[in-house]
Amino acid sequence: MLTALAGFAILFVLLFLGLPIGFGMMLVGLGGFAYLIAWGPALALLGQTAFDTVLTYSLSVVPLFILMGKLITEARLSDELYRACYAFLGRWRGGLAMATVAACGGFSAVCGSSLATAATMAKVAVPSMRQYGYADSLAAGSIAAGGTLGILIPPSVILVLYGIMTENDIGALFVGGILPGLLGVLLYILAVATTTAVNPEAGPPGEHVAWPERLAALSRIWAIMLLFLVVIGGIYLGVFTPTEAAGVGAGGAFLFALARRALTWRILVDVLVDTARTTSMLFIVLIGALMFSNFINVAGFPAALSGWLDAAAWPPLGVLFAIMAIYVVLGCVLESLSMMLLTVPIFYPIIVGLGFDPIWFGILVVVVIEISLITPPIGLNVFVIKAVLPDVPTGQIFRGVIPFILADLVRLAIIIFVPGLVLFLPSLMS
Repeated sequence: MLTALAGFAILFVLLFLGLPIGFGMMLVGLGGFAYLIAWGPALALLGQTAFDTVLTYSLSVVPLFILMGKLITEARLSDELYRACYAFLGRWRGGLAMATVAACGGFSAVCGSSLATAATMAKVAVPSMRQYGYADSLAAGSIAAGGTLGILIPPSVILVLYGIMTENDIGALFVGGILPGLLGVLLYILAVATTTAVNPEAGPPGEHVAWPERLAALSRIWAIMLLFLVVIGGIYLGVFTPTEAAGVGAGGAFLFALARRALTWRILVDVLVDTARTTSMLFIVLIGALMFSNFINVAGFPAALSGWLDAAAWPPLGVLFAIMAIYVVLGCVLESLSMMLLTVPIFYPIIVGLGFDPIWFGILVVVVIEISLITPPIGLNVFVIKAVLPDVPTGQIFRGVIPFILADLVRLAIIIFVPGLVLFLPSLMS
């Protein structure tokens, strides 16, 4: 127990000194395992973990979904999605911000990356909102919050890694994230409506769009809507596995980008190189997390923590709320992927032992991670927006995301007390 706590302390020191999280977990895991066992087995474990991770068939879904998202981004689908959402929502007070949230949800469904969603939609939506006199806080806050949907609405790389680490059905996790993701879009839209009701000048209404123009805007995104339905519907109906669905999605996105004349040889090479770079980064973090997980398991930390909770006689909901509080605190200092990989090996056995559903817990973890993406002082999505909009003060962006954080807390409470919101669709899967 003390050895594991010392390992956590060393890891956080290394992170604050600037060492990348993947290498930090790998180094502490290797050193801790060697301290408890011996250097020979520790080095052998590192080599075997790296070898097994790279050759894991189920992980092939990761580069394919990343490639799918990058091809869709190059096809500039974000512009068409925003126009379609604006056509239906733009005439309301705060309608451009509502359209931005809805477009973020749609883009997330084919992108799977929160940071990419936030960066892309910032370039698309902010000029329009500034043209109509929107407050920068509302404009930036709606994009930062809308971008968090990228890791929940399927396909989601974080859900893939959670499913692999906990040996749960990735397809069920994807399907389980649909209704909470849609609930997130609805609550974010309500947050915009509330903000503009309190301060009407923050989000003036846009122009009214006639029905023929609305239908024309929808017609421009039918292909990508079809791609999403094929990928997720195929998983839901049992037509193909998540890995096969990723291949179908990447192939469909390639054809979609070709049809829109968005690809040149140079762009295609850049997309492939960027996909390889992102995949390598994720694999390094995953290998480091697995090494650190082996170390804390050998050190007996999960068993000791479980025994302490049993002795304390906390009710299951009390334990769950304590875990959620830990996630919120960690989200202030760690980025989302690292937080999930670092904590799931510790908390997952406890949650399963208390009788909670593992699919439900996975979605719950992702929702909490979403909150961390816009929570100070880290809030990665906030700093993505800051990079795209350097003239907007960081403090103003954080003020803009406060209504959306409150909406996320409401959604978190609904998921905790109404688990059927997550489990209903997976229970109907073929």
